[in-house]
Amino acid sequence: MKRYDCVIWDFNGTILDDVAIGIESINALLKRRGMKKISSVEEYRESFGFPIIKWYKDLGFDFEVEDYDAVANEWMSEYLSREKNAPLCRGALELMEHFYNKGVCQVIISAAEINMLKRQVEALKIDKYFNEIVGKSDIYASGKSEIAQKWRARNPGDMLFIGDTDHDLETAKAIEADCVLVACGHQSYERLTALARDEKIRIPVVKHMGDILSL
Repeated sequence: MKRYDCVIWDFNGTILDDVAIGIESINALLKRRGMKKISSVEEYRESFGFPIIKWYKDLGFDFEVEDYDAVANEWMSEYLSREKNAPLCRGALELMEHFYNKGVCQVIISAAEINMLKRQVEALKIDKYFNEIVGKSDIYASGKSEIAQKWRARNPGDMLFIGDTDHDLETAKAIEADCVLVACGHQSYERLTALARDEKIRIPVVKHMGDILSL
């Protein structure tokens, strides 16, 4: 593997395996509104994307009828009631430990709200692995490219970005980092490999976190 100055991690779906509780949370909102629920992990991974407001609209939410802020807070309440049930993604701890033992800088850059993000990292007992944790000031998960670019402006060097969605690739490109996509989170292997093909550059897509070291 190439020697990197820093490894940047996405959090949700890459470090934290919160796909199941994410589905449960959005289904609770859909059920209250008499809307069609997401029936499987496969269906969820084929639909999920950023910005989150667009995904909500694709699911059928009408923000001319109800307030997006209220919906976002409703989802967050459902999510927080379930977060203790979300484990680390399989293989993530071993990979963090590998980079940590090699003395490689590790950073989390996430679209999640920063205080919640730091609390979750501490609860998982993985805070020692990270030199910095970068998140948003709100709960709307509108994206992270902007905060990533601000972080990158003061951090030169060769970077590797590890993520699980098309937005992670967009963010990696925005900060001129190499990217590996892991298909065990919020988007499917098929979506990610199609995305990599469309980019016409080498973007490894792996099914398991442990595969990253064998690239």
